[in-house]
Amino acid sequence: ASVSVLSARETDVLRLIAEGLLNKQIAARLGISAKTSEKHRYNLMEKLKIHDTAGLTRYAVAAGLAPDRG
Repeated sequence: ASVSVLSARETDVLRLIAEGLLNKQIAARLGISAKTSEKHRYNLMEKLKIHDTAGLTRYAVAAGLAPDRG
């Protein structure tokens, strides 16, 4: 799936996941609840058919949403 299937908020959450932030940290950064952050993470995994954080991070780097830290 391409980034175009993601909402703007999901893209924000994906970028922060790739930075290594946890749900609570993402929630604080975006001004949303931790539960909402978890829901966005779940939706990302469903839409992208990626079911772990490492996979989401690799996807974000490949899509140019996060720097490749090598």
